Amino acid sequence: MENVLRPLVVVGGSVLLTLVIGWVTDHLLRKADDRDRETPLWGLLRRARIPYQLVLCVALLRGSYDQADLLPRHEIAIERVLTLLLIGSAAWLVIRIAAAIVETTYSRYARAHRDPARVRRVRTQVTLIMRVVSAIVGVVAVAAMLLTFPAMRAAGASLLASAGILGIVAGVAAQSTLGNMFAGLQIAFGDMVRIGDTVVVDGEWGTVEEITLTFLTVRTWDERRITMPVSYFTSKPFENWSRGTPQMTGIVYLHVDHSAPVEAMREKLRDILRECPAWDGRAYGLQVTDTTPSTMQVRALVTAKDADDIWTVRVEVRERLIRWLADEHPYALPRVNTADALLPPARSGDGRSDSATDGAVGRSGGATVGGTGGRGNGAAARSTSRDRAYESPGTGPARG
Repeated sequence: MENVLRPLVVVGGSVLLTLVIGWVTDHLLRKADDRDRETPLWGLLRRARIPYQLVLCVALLRGSYDQADLLPRHEIAIERVLTLLLIGSAAWLVIRIAAAIVETTYSRYARAHRDPARVRRVRTQVTLIMRVVSAIVGVVAVAAMLLTFPAMRAAGASLLASAGILGIVAGVAAQSTLGNMFAGLQIAFGDMVRIGDTVVVDGEWGTVEEITLTFLTVRTWDERRITMPVSYFTSKPFENWSRGTPQMTGIVYLHVDHSAPVEAMREKLRDILRECPAWDGRAYGLQVTDTTPSTMQVRALVTAKDADDIWTVRVEVRERLIRWLADEHPYALPRVNTADALLPPARSGDGRSDSATDGAVGRSGGATVGGTGGRGNGAAARSTSRDRAYESPGTGPARG
């Protein structure tokens, strides 16, 4: 009977004590969160209750297993499994606590500073710091688990003895990975690009959505994700539209006829921008920047507070200007001429227009070409062909 009750008391008592301690801790954290709403630390620490209770339960079972007298033949294996669970759950708990502290620090900084660029920079830094902490804790936890096996302890000593050679080999083999990791740290603390920045890479416009130690994700305007190694941003040029101030200037090009009312287009542009909520009111303008034989190029200049608004302003100005020209000034739209240009009429001395005189001359000339002139040209052509037929390599002028 004692062999049955002892394991039940030890295991059941450990589980019950874990649940009680976990409930009390969660209740205290909830009260602290209700009392201090400005600090999200207590609410974030409540997310760590599962690894916290797991650490408590495994630690109690590990400490009281000798008293349980359960499966004595497998005592070493069970103790090792409990040790591995304790190390893993402790690493999980440390990561959750570190994440709560880092997130709380960032929240306080974001409330204290109103500059979006600085807030994005800090957000990028704390995100990468959290990833570094998680990676370090994970590596330490795995190393601690491996060192619980006697065979791995001997292997660890051998590895330490040849650490120099192995370090060189690993550095050469993982050169690309290490380069990306250092590039990620350089991006995080060098303030080159931040989460939320609007960038243009390889001709694609988008917003930086995620930055890790090895890769960076850009979300394009059409909801695609472009994943690129972070070393790209340290070795190649790219456009960062959020660097400095997010305000931007946009350009809309229109091709119109030479007779287009440019001054009226300026006034219409002003009216369109006054009705556009995305325009920030800083500046606008409309100028003729180029001409071709059939059209002239008009440039409309507009401003907005960020990249998203400048896109909205540009498409609205383009659409409404073209619609206004089509409705009010259709002659100003580009046209393709399919007829010969007409000369302006001019009066001659006898009262008739020069165009009528030119028409008579043209008709006379046409008759001449079609009549006598045409026959003369035909005779000359026949004579020339006969002369060429009579010439041969052995006779005539060809011999010289």
